[in-house]
Amino acid sequence: MTAKRTIVIASPEGESGKSTIALGVIDLLVRQGQRVGVFRPVSRVSSAEAAHDDGTGRDHVLEMLLEHDGVDLTYEESVGITYDDVHADVDSAMSRIVARYHDVAARCDSVVVLGTDYTDVSGPTELAFNAKIAANLGAPVLLVVSGRGRSDEDTKALTQIGLGELRANHATPIGVMINRYDGTTPPDVAALTADPELPVWVVPEEPFLHAPTVRQLMESVGGELWLGDSELLSREALDVIVGAMSVGHLLDHLSDGCVVITPGDRSDVILSLLAAQSAVSFPSMAGIILTGGMTPEGTIGELVTALAPHVPLIRTAQDTFPAARTAGATVGRVSADATRKVDVARGLFESAVDSEDLLARLAVPSPSVVTPLMFEYELIERARADRRRVVLPEGDDDRVLRAASTVLARGIADLTILGDETSVRARATELGLDISAATVLSPTDPVHVEKYAAEYTRLRAHKGMTVERAREIVTDVSYFGTMMVHVGDAHGMVSGAAHTTAHTIRPSFEIIKTAPGISSVSGVFLMCLEDRVLVYGDCAVIPDPTTEQLADVAIASAATAAQFGVEPRIAMLSYSTGESGSGADVDKVRAATAIVKERRPDLSVEGPIQYDAAVDAAVAASKLPGSDVAGRATVFVFPDLNTGNNTYKAVQRSAGAVAVGPVLQGLNKPVNDLSRGALVQDIINTVAITAIQAQGATE
Repeated sequence: MTAKRTIVIASPEGESGKSTIALGVIDLLVRQGQRVGVFRPVSRVSSAEAAHDDGTGRDHVLEMLLEHDGVDLTYEESVGITYDDVHADVDSAMSRIVARYHDVAARCDSVVVLGTDYTDVSGPTELAFNAKIAANLGAPVLLVVSGRGRSDEDTKALTQIGLGELRANHATPIGVMINRYDGTTPPDVAALTADPELPVWVVPEEPFLHAPTVRQLMESVGGELWLGDSELLSREALDVIVGAMSVGHLLDHLSDGCVVITPGDRSDVILSLLAAQSAVSFPSMAGIILTGGMTPEGTIGELVTALAPHVPLIRTAQDTFPAARTAGATVGRVSADATRKVDVARGLFESAVDSEDLLARLAVPSPSVVTPLMFEYELIERARADRRRVVLPEGDDDRVLRAASTVLARGIADLTILGDETSVRARATELGLDISAATVLSPTDPVHVEKYAAEYTRLRAHKGMTVERAREIVTDVSYFGTMMVHVGDAHGMVSGAAHTTAHTIRPSFEIIKTAPGISSVSGVFLMCLEDRVLVYGDCAVIPDPTTEQLADVAIASAATAAQFGVEPRIAMLSYSTGESGSGADVDKVRAATAIVKERRPDLSVEGPIQYDAAVDAAVAASKLPGSDVAGRATVFVFPDLNTGNNTYKAVQRSAGAVAVGPVLQGLNKPVNDLSRGALVQDIINTVAITAIQAQGATE
């Protein structure tokens, strides 16, 4: 589950000041008594690197936010991945971001997610990636746009481009922050977004927030502290002055917080500046940078040292002009040790933002968009919430062992793995996996063989089964695993990575049998599209279903949809819509629809209906106006296995959908089949699905 309130703060550009906005949002949430977490999805330094970092190269913005009194997370916990990870594998990177985010969300009432900082790739591409992060986290976005140095028209254009990019990638904006606005009159906020329902808040430019500290200037010019108080290096440098003019004119140009850059052999300038610094009537400088790698020598040097100045005197090997150019280009930041900056940033946010409105918008309902990663995570969370034991019969398959390691590590389910214990555990160790929490059981274990053989003999007595024959049958891994489920030694079974569908599910037809009211076992795929989840059935079991079987598939598929959070609206598919067509195939679908309505009048069902009318509102309005299902169907019942299997594969390959399944339905207890080409993640997802089905079976 996501945190109670989660917000992504993102920008279409760098240097927008979104870190100060994040600070204000954290303040706002902490004031509501929230346990607030901070998460940086993409950083220059990964959590693993940060654990061994000496402080250089760390994400200073994240460090600043983590210093907030209301945040109780470590740096390592709050970092997602690096830019290098994104470049290496975008899909894997996104999956890791989601997983690490949920680790944070599990400990917090709310999470502030700080978007990327544009140190790597170009603006539109990076904003799109931030939008996809938000969509996968199910979190709304506060868009931050810089108004500094822009006309209102330019600000409007950038704002609308940014909002369009968010929405195109299924993210939900809840407001726009025009930050660093330096116009003389407030902008026309109503015209900025072309959306009267979307609030726009304007935060004025405050140069102080972007002033570098003296320490930052020292680091920029490659300098070192020669004299002065090192604690004063954290002071902000509000101006940079080159001390190349006469002393009299230079003193006229001093201002509070300025840093003077002067050659290290200009003893007259240096002494004059120190004298001015000690005089109450003169401005207080933030620092003096001595260039050329020189400092006053001889008697003058001794005098300067004897004065014991507090103002930092920094020595750099750079010449005056390069040092001045570098210092002038140095941009400051709000950091943990910049107490005054933090206070100013908070004050600006509080005065500019309608806190009650923003809080109300954060308390949004669950998003209508469901991405594959969101769905996958919800599966795992639901499985973890009430753990069940799942048996994996194919302990000699490396994919199964890898999946088992992940399932156990994440607490998705308890596992029993079938195979020779010595061999299975040795192979897991060889692969660097930890399956120590799993039970490894041999299908030839005599105690269990006798127990299962006796029960199987009882079940199949009407077929003339003998105990001797039963002992041979139950040592087959599929039969052994199915018997475990039947007698309650496991709550469900997942198999098929190395066996055919028939080999996997045949024992369940004999042993577990169908649920009350259902005479047919069928298989559906949970089709995770970019923004929603659909249910397709039957795509795995019944080649040419009868009218009654089609009705069974529809009812069972609706139950499966509801079990996995999809509101069931059933489309009974055919090549004809409504009353427009006739023929044996159409009549079969029409009759099956009537049976569903008779048996389950509570279900929303439409049929016969063509696929386009089922999913496209415009087509539905033309072909089947007034239907509650047409144009918005979520459960699709295909007329035969040929159509269903080919359609799910076509959508999977052509639309880039993630097909989770097949999920077997109609059985008394859950048994699920894997494709022999199943990936490790497929196995993990199927284990989670099986565990959730088992939860429902015991309710």
